[in-house]
Amino acid sequence: MDRFRVEVIAKTPNPQQVIYAAMHQDYSDGLVYDQRDSWPTESKCGEIILKRLLAGERGHYGPLEHPQIVFNCGYFPHSVMQQARTHRISVSFDVQSFRYTGKQFIDVVEGRKDIEDVFYLRPVGYYSDRNGKKYYYSPEQRTADLAWCLEAAKRYKADFEGGMSEEHARGKVPFDYRQHFVVSFNLRSFMHFCDMRYKKDAQLEIQKLCELMWPHFVEWTPAIAQWYEKQRQGKARLAP
Repeated sequence: MDRFRVEVIAKTPNPQQVIYAAMHQDYSDGLVYDQRDSWPTESKCGEIILKRLLAGERGHYGPLEHPQIVFNCGYFPHSVMQQARTHRISVSFDVQSFRYTGKQFIDVVEGRKDIEDVFYLRPVGYYSDRNGKKYYYSPEQRTADLAWCLEAAKRYKADFEGGMSEEHARGKVPFDYRQHFVVSFNLRSFMHFCDMRYKKDAQLEIQKLCELMWPHFVEWTPAIAQWYEKQRQGKARLAP
């Protein structure tokens, strides 16, 4: 998991002010844009949001949908994408396609890429299945699995060089090849995503995705992140 990366491409620069403006417009007869010079500071807007919008979880969460954040996520296994694209509201993805980027399998065979930059295997250690049954993933088993990944890459190379299309040849490679993707959330949908995927019984790799996203969220909307940590994090409650 040490290769996993999450970087921010773009984000609404004043998210808590945006939420404040949206909620303020709900009960203002004037155009709130015309009052922008007197809006509270970003920090103060966070306090107001907690007091007027989030306190008591009354369900008026529409204003949270206006701020946007866009992440670039790298080196995650394909299984993370399968989990990420479910249980979603207002989330957009662009994902590396192996119809166009399959050359990296050949690069593994020819020694230009480290095999673990292209294929993901869990670290050696103790794990449990979804029913709580524990097992040990040994160094020997992991080494054998890496060898199997290499053999699959060799088969891909042979098939591709024999004229097979990329989307056909990729069917021979292990399921958890690594993929990069861009994902955008509004603030509300990010909390929804974390409710489902940043909990203790979520699969480990997508928990790690949320863990790497989280510091960016804290920096972006500190007041709301603090509220979420106290009220919702790890409780598997569907976000507002």
